[in-house]
Amino acid sequence: VQLQASGGGLVQDGGSLRLSCVHSGDFFNRNIMAWYHQAPGKQRELVASIEVLGRTDYVDSVKGRFTISRDNAKNTVYLQMNSLKPEDTGVYYCNSVLRRFNYWGQGTQVTVSS
Repeated sequence: VQLQASGGGLVQDGGSLRLSCVHSGDFFNRNIMAWYHQAPGKQRELVASIEVLGRTDYVDSVKGRFTISRDNAKNTVYLQMNSLKPEDTGVYYCNSVLRRFNYWGQGTQVTVSS
């Protein structure tokens, strides 16, 4: 399984970006999908997750600003990021979990300038 993330870039404070992650394997619709954020010099942390039936969860710092969604027909998970802040800067990683199988994408850089 490969996870190909894209959509990062440079944006001004208050701007928006949409990240995409394509899952290359079978049974995408059975995976829990998530996005993680790793700020410079810090540990990777969970930002948002979406379960098989669409239930979502977010870290408090992005609630109301970020939206995770999935398109099972396209094997893709998205992260719509609005009202971006400089502290959102970092690498965003896509993650998929199905039972004991846990996969990571290569990450996409997001930089928010103040």
